[in-house]
Amino acid sequence: MTDSKYFTTTKKGEIFELKAELNSDKKEKKKEAVKKVIASMTVGKDVSALFPDVVNCMQTDNLELKKLVYLYLMNYAKSQPDMAIMAVNTFVKDCEDPNPLIRALAVRTMGCIRVDKITEYLCEPLRKCLKDEDPYVRKTAAVCVAKLHDINAQLVEDQGFLDTLKDLISDSNPMVVANAVAALSEIAESHPSSNLLDLNPQSINKLLTALNECTEWGQIFILDCLANYMPKDDREAQSICERVTPRLSHANSAVVLSAVKVLMKFMEMLSKDLDYYGTLLKKLAPPLVTLLSAEPELQYVALRNINLIVQKRPEILKHEMKVFFVKYNDPIYVKLEKLDIMIRLASQANIAQVLAELKEYATEVDVDFVRKAVRAIGRCAIKVEQSAERCVSTLLDLIQTKVNYVVQEAIVVIKDIFRKYPNKYESVIATLCENLDSLDEPEARAAMIWIVGEYAERIDNADELLESFLEGFHDESTQVQLQLLTAIVKLFLKKPTETQELVQQVLSLATQDSDNPDLRDRGYIYWRLLSTDPVAAKEVVLAEKPLISEETDLIEPTLLDELICYIGTLASVYHKPPSAFVEGSRGVVHKSLLPRTGSNESVESPDAAPSEVQAADQPSVIPTQGDLLGDLLNLDLGPPVTGPPVQMGAVDLLGGGLDILLRSDVGGSPAMGGSGGPNFSPAPTTTTVPPNVGAPLGTGLGDLFDLTGGVGTLSGSYVAPKTVWLPAMKAKGLEISGTFSRQGGSISMDLVLTNKALQVMSDFAIQFNRNSFGLAPAAPLQVHAPLAPNQSVEISLPLNTVGSVMKMDPLNNLQVAVKNNIDVFYFSTLYPLHILFVEDGKMERQMFLATWKDIPNENETQFQIKDCSLNGDSVSSKLQGSNIFTIAKRNVEGQDMLYQSLKLTNGIWVLAELRIQPSNPSFTLSLKCRAPEVSQYVYQAYETILKN
Repeated sequence: MTDSKYFTTTKKGEIFELKAELNSDKKEKKKEAVKKVIASMTVGKDVSALFPDVVNCMQTDNLELKKLVYLYLMNYAKSQPDMAIMAVNTFVKDCEDPNPLIRALAVRTMGCIRVDKITEYLCEPLRKCLKDEDPYVRKTAAVCVAKLHDINAQLVEDQGFLDTLKDLISDSNPMVVANAVAALSEIAESHPSSNLLDLNPQSINKLLTALNECTEWGQIFILDCLANYMPKDDREAQSICERVTPRLSHANSAVVLSAVKVLMKFMEMLSKDLDYYGTLLKKLAPPLVTLLSAEPELQYVALRNINLIVQKRPEILKHEMKVFFVKYNDPIYVKLEKLDIMIRLASQANIAQVLAELKEYATEVDVDFVRKAVRAIGRCAIKVEQSAERCVSTLLDLIQTKVNYVVQEAIVVIKDIFRKYPNKYESVIATLCENLDSLDEPEARAAMIWIVGEYAERIDNADELLESFLEGFHDESTQVQLQLLTAIVKLFLKKPTETQELVQQVLSLATQDSDNPDLRDRGYIYWRLLSTDPVAAKEVVLAEKPLISEETDLIEPTLLDELICYIGTLASVYHKPPSAFVEGSRGVVHKSLLPRTGSNESVESPDAAPSEVQAADQPSVIPTQGDLLGDLLNLDLGPPVTGPPVQMGAVDLLGGGLDILLRSDVGGSPAMGGSGGPNFSPAPTTTTVPPNVGAPLGTGLGDLFDLTGGVGTLSGSYVAPKTVWLPAMKAKGLEISGTFSRQGGSISMDLVLTNKALQVMSDFAIQFNRNSFGLAPAAPLQVHAPLAPNQSVEISLPLNTVGSVMKMDPLNNLQVAVKNNIDVFYFSTLYPLHILFVEDGKMERQMFLATWKDIPNENETQFQIKDCSLNGDSVSSKLQGSNIFTIAKRNVEGQDMLYQSLKLTNGIWVLAELRIQPSNPSFTLSLKCRAPEVSQYVYQAYETILKN
């Protein structure tokens, strides 16, 4: 008889009948009634009215009935917290039951009841179960601690459960060890600073012993924990690798990937000369190949991880090319991923094989796959020079098929081949030109136009070909329009007499008839260049271009290192760090690979520092960077414009070229008059512009590179010179320069707004994105009069630190939006941390000593401040101006030791020891702080203040 009968009831007055059955004296009838209740609950009926009656059924020896009642209890305890307290006595009693299954069931259910009122009653039973004689009960209790910590972290810490969990890592039963590690890892994730998993060689040895006897999920917990360990030297790393290697042959793919993650991480510490290093590389290939014989979904996950591994260490799979050949019945997502890896593994040794495969793929029926195969042929040509000729002839064969999308992809990749190997394969241009009429995709049209423009001198009818595109200029995509503009200007510079009308036509279309700012800007620049100095124009437009690199789609190295630390997780499938897609308040720790032994990198690298610190007596430093979707500034802002203040006075960044060129008078120069070239009319202007037409653009580009916008004040807190934060060309003519200062306890952002557009600007407003220290404008941005063209205005915007807080990367990054009557503009900048050093940052001597001892040694970071020739007293007074206070000074063996303290606006104290040797221009700075991630930025502040 199945349980389906419980789900098919049509009785009326059901609750009343169930109530009667639940209170029946017959055990069988009770059990049937509870099953019916659970069935109703499962299909979504509200049976909470039966809570007291179901709880009464808990008093039973029948394990099945107990499980059902506990299931009901978990579901309804939240909505009936007062009733749930009735069940506490039974839990306490069940935790002492002679049957270990019932003890474990009781403690598991207790962990699942998320009701604050009950939690304190559960501490005593939980404490007993953590020390239970039966390992099944202990392992269940270990997970219960993590659940309880999620509900009430303070209670768990006060009751000493975390210490008990740490003791369980030394338990004799491997499953208890695995669950203790899992629970501690879970807790440590939400409190990265807590250093719960204090791993040392002894505890690592215990984990490795337990690893062999755990269940598969237990092994994964232990392997993930091992991956976070930092071996003290290469011998320890090798020993761990040797003991983890057997996991590579496990049947569960998750265990295999976790083992690969540990090995990939620890290989960083092994010298490549070691025999073991070569052995390990060989051992890593077979398990990865085996993963590719699983079902397609698993294959895809494996391939995404292999993609990362191949980018980090291509030598692992260099002999395994054949397993990545596509099978006819592979789903498209697997095919595309395999194709990607094939190209990454392509080398001179296997290129013939790879090309034969790719040519085959290019005749498949799946359009997306064919496109990618054609692109892959081009990527092979760029990657393996010896194969380029064969690739080009393969692409020409594909063009002869006249299949539209194949032809278009082939033209796009041939453009890249021309850019990699100039003056080598230009003989194929004639074949490409034959297919001009069939191109309908923007990328292919743009590629073809680039080819015609670049090799205009070799194509007799280049002007006709480009003119054919010009007819529907406004219907083309931006990409094609921009390419067409450049190509026609190139053509004009190569054949000036024949194409003057054509170039006038395209410049007019781009500047007067277009509403695309990028196109207009490029049109005006070309127009002014050509009308001012065609010789300079030739040097700029026809300059020799750098060759393109082999692999353009590689993941950036620091991100790749972080993703290697997340092999076997979602991050490795998305190819994004967890912080990019994990929401919520839980701290996401940025991981990085270990430094090689023998390198100068400190083991305590700033990357390895925990990303969120919570001290008992201090506010949490910075919440994690969450989802920015709802934020004003959810834009790809690019790297900030500012860095450390740079004195660039009279350096001509463009070697005297564009700077002079753009400032010169537009109306025809002697050089141009004598050149015999066509005479250009100056670029069109509006009446408000002064006679020197080049000025608006010239000053825009000239000032962009003039980074000496302000001068640091000599007294008080150091103020960096103003730098350009938002160049005019990125903000429709609005240029913003600025710096930050702190005077008399208040922070301000000192701005210079310059209007380099041709229209008046007004209605200014400013807004900051959430940032690490809650910086926000304390008043509106007040520009009292409209800003006329070529006018500047200086504004000091007061700031406070009561805004929304969110951890940024880097920590001192500030994203800003500025609005005016034209548009909203975004930029990001880095503020110096010393503007957040408060005036009451001087600590008492005794307090300093106690705090220094109290902060753990691993939170201490050392830095070198080089080329600083000040003595102890001048250092002390200079730093005091920026609220870094000297508590004590002593002389030890001829060197001055300054002990200093400072306090940030959010209450974080930083303690410093500065060592100064009279004859040595390098100072040693040791910083101690409960939030070690700020140390790097405090050091930068020290360096900035002392060197300016």
